[in-house]
Amino acid sequence: MKTPNKVKYRKVQKGSLRGISKGAQFVDFGDFGMQSIERGRITAQQIEACRVAINRHFGRKGKVWIRIFPDKPVSKKPAETRMGKGKGAPDHWVAQIKPGRILFEVGGDITKEDAQQALVKAAAKLPLKTRFVTRLEQV
Repeated sequence: MKTPNKVKYRKVQKGSLRGISKGAQFVDFGDFGMQSIERGRITAQQIEACRVAINRHFGRKGKVWIRIFPDKPVSKKPAETRMGKGKGAPDHWVAQIKPGRILFEVGGDITKEDAQQALVKAAAKLPLKTRFVTRLEQV
């Protein structure tokens, strides 16, 4: 699973997820991609589950680019703990996703149908709605 090697602050506030994605709105590396339609959080475990699903579908052919990184810690207090006593310890890492963000890209020696099947399998692992995009559609 992906986690940052080093962070400036151990705990961060929730923040907001308004607006649309500023970067990574186009397929830049591969031929096909998965673009988010909704906003939300994706955990490091969900990103890894998508990566495994795509690689299992392709076997040894094709290449995968992961365009998101879980760089925000989410804290959690232990179960059955009374209120107060400060913020809990960091529990897991999430990537904040805004609409329009390209999440995964695939390319190499694969067909459009093969890429679409792989990305549909990966999208089933995510809590957000996504759509299939190609490099040719965005020009």
